[in-house]
Amino acid sequence: MLSRVVSAARGEMKRPDVLQISTADKPFTNTPSLTSVPQVFGQKPCPPCAAAETEEGLDRAERFLPPCGPGGDSGNTSGKTDGKLKVLVVEDEPAYIELVLHALRQAGFDVVADIAQSAEEFDQRVRGTSYDVILADYKLPQWNGMESVEALRRLGLDIPVILVSGSLGELTAVECIKQGASDYVLKDRLARLPESVRRAIQEKRCREEHSEGQKELARSNRDLEQFAYIASHDLQEPLRMVATYTQLLAERYRGKLDDDADKYIHYAVDGALRMQKLIEDLLTFSRAGRHGTEVESNDCNALLETAVTNLQAAIQESGAQVLYDHLPVVVADRTQLAHVFQNLIGNAIKFRAAEPPVIRVAAESTAGEWIFSVADNGIGIAPEHAEIVFAIFKRLHTREEYPGSGIGLSICKKIVEQHGGRIWVESRPGKGATFKFTLPTKTS
Repeated sequence: MLSRVVSAARGEMKRPDVLQISTADKPFTNTPSLTSVPQVFGQKPCPPCAAAETEEGLDRAERFLPPCGPGGDSGNTSGKTDGKLKVLVVEDEPAYIELVLHALRQAGFDVVADIAQSAEEFDQRVRGTSYDVILADYKLPQWNGMESVEALRRLGLDIPVILVSGSLGELTAVECIKQGASDYVLKDRLARLPESVRRAIQEKRCREEHSEGQKELARSNRDLEQFAYIASHDLQEPLRMVATYTQLLAERYRGKLDDDADKYIHYAVDGALRMQKLIEDLLTFSRAGRHGTEVESNDCNALLETAVTNLQAAIQESGAQVLYDHLPVVVADRTQLAHVFQNLIGNAIKFRAAEPPVIRVAAESTAGEWIFSVADNGIGIAPEHAEIVFAIFKRLHTREEYPGSGIGLSICKKIVEQHGGRIWVESRPGKGATFKFTLPTKTS
């Protein structure tokens, strides 16, 4: 007889119903392969899961999998695995403890188990032993299975928790999984427990690999920033000498040689000065992420006034107007946020149309964040260039049309993202541009 077991995913996504063979009709003799477990729940296996059945992935997966015979089926259903499964069972009924351990051993796990029946015992166990999985009764006289999830979270431990209960309503089960439980298994459906354990362990393995990947990426980014800083810093002195002596050569010998010589000297001076500017900009970009962000509460009105003061010469020359509403107080690095305002307003002045620039700065509060906008009436940006303008050293115009190295917006992007926000542009050619960025509304 087929019985329907409903399982639910974490978050807002729900797993479809799963058909499970009842042990009353057919003995549980085989366990699904590792890659088949996510597919049972209507999900594609993650890369570590899919790799588990490849030659490269066997070393990672074989710890908790029975040796497989021809055709991929388990060739040893009596069930000895190469490694031991460390289990903490939160249960006060010895009979159920034995049934749980029997189900795992029959499926091929070499189980080493500890028992906890109170919060004190649980805390002592998880502090002293590294467990692969925790099997917790949902309701004990003085202990709730979900309390184990909260306790692990407080201790900063990532151990899968599977609820094993005599009865658990579907709504309760879904809520438990949303709060952090890996899965739930009814006590009269223990044949499903090995499958759930394998899946929980593999999900943890996925999380660990993802976390390691993120750490490696962060290390790589730090190394690149360090390299950019050192390279740009060390190149400045020899480049300064080249620029100085080529300029001296131009002053001393201009007009004394032939026209070709004057032209070549001009090329050398121009190239040296451009390279010097690029190196300075690269140093500025690397510094934007090199130092720790010193965040504190800052009045954005004061920061905007600082930016406008720094741009006073360009504002007077272009006849620009900078208008702004009352801006909020945010938690940010004062210098870096002022730099963002200055770059965005400076760009609006630089890429102006025929009429004098009118620049409007505003902010609005949404769920959990402030959205700042810097709108202008300039030449605008084509929609297909909305992403590339934030790339380092990317230019949409020639140097003859507009000066600069194309690094200002990439610095803005880096600063905003360091503060937990995002930045984008909304624009059409000839219709002006509105640059928007977000900052969290945290207060400390």
